[in-house]
Amino acid sequence: MQIKSKLPNVGLTIFTVMSKMAQEYNAINLSQGFPDFPVAEELIEGIHHYMKKGMNQYAPMPGMPHLREQIGNKIKRTYDYNIDVDAEITVTSGAIEALNATITALVGAGEEVIIIDPAYDAYAPIIEMNGAITVAVPLKQPDFKIDWEMVAQKITSKTKMIVINSPHNPTGAVIDQEDLQQLTEITRGTDILVLSDEVYEHIIFDGKRHESVLWSEELRKRSIVTNSFGKTFHATGWRIGYMIAPPFLMTEIRKVHQYMTFCVHTPTQLAIADYLKDSNNYERIAEMYQGKRDLFLELTKESRFDPIACSGTYFQVMSYARISDKPDTEMAEWMTKEHGLAAIPMSPFYQDKQDHKLLRFCFAKGEDTLKKAAEILCSI
Repeated sequence: MQIKSKLPNVGLTIFTVMSKMAQEYNAINLSQGFPDFPVAEELIEGIHHYMKKGMNQYAPMPGMPHLREQIGNKIKRTYDYNIDVDAEITVTSGAIEALNATITALVGAGEEVIIIDPAYDAYAPIIEMNGAITVAVPLKQPDFKIDWEMVAQKITSKTKMIVINSPHNPTGAVIDQEDLQQLTEITRGTDILVLSDEVYEHIIFDGKRHESVLWSEELRKRSIVTNSFGKTFHATGWRIGYMIAPPFLMTEIRKVHQYMTFCVHTPTQLAIADYLKDSNNYERIAEMYQGKRDLFLELTKESRFDPIACSGTYFQVMSYARISDKPDTEMAEWMTKEHGLAAIPMSPFYQDKQDHKLLRFCFAKGEDTLKKAAEILCSI
């Protein structure tokens, strides 16, 4: 039987490859972005409570009303926006499902989607599975700023969507108010949609404000925002997130969502809804992660790895240009096999696989893990 692949040029993700290698060589895994410290006991007990209470059947397709209400309260508190919790919020099986449902619902075959490179590696495959065309615009070096002039040049009559991501995976860069203004001007008077991946919205450092498209009344009318409780509450294995969109877009997205997952784990939704009532549970995580970033930078300052400024996420990009001229994938493999430390090479995040001798390290780890990893880095 001959199968025509919808993704003929796609293999295993670099996250799967490096995590598998880390396991095989018993290496410290700073590659895949998952924390190695526990989830809040209150959340665990909350899920247990609702399971014992019998809340174990299907949730409503858009999400439990209690959770959507609390998401609405969080949005009002964070972005001063009174959202329609019934028409504009949908709970999803992680942000990845939100991305998939959005692109599948709104982008057609032959249409173009602009993404910003280096980009989270799921964007392009989802676009291509829907018969659309990925148009990549590289971030400026070395500060990873968006080149809005180039974005404007890439817009054609076929452009359906622009995908942005801030705080940005894999670089840790964040957009500012000027970026939002540029995006507003570029899309004004067009039918171009904006897909804003904001899964690290609460992990932003140095007193910066997260510049969400939700701050802008004009951008809200054309934007879909995807978010992740897994990232916010360091429970990535729970696969629970949500999306925000104006009703005319959400109506179409829900048509797809209902046939992808229909709904998300009921007791987890209810436990998270309760947990959101205390804003400290999401507003204070930036301080915790900034402490981890600062510790990692302090521990590695004597190494020959040069850090690139990180303003958000829990990833630190570092240059190894002073150490080796190996391609980044070879450098990551060599470090894993020979030194017992796994990181993610940056070239797989680029559509053209450009290599700037950069590696991404996840610092969402306990202090002992970071100390052991830093010792290795300082020894190379």
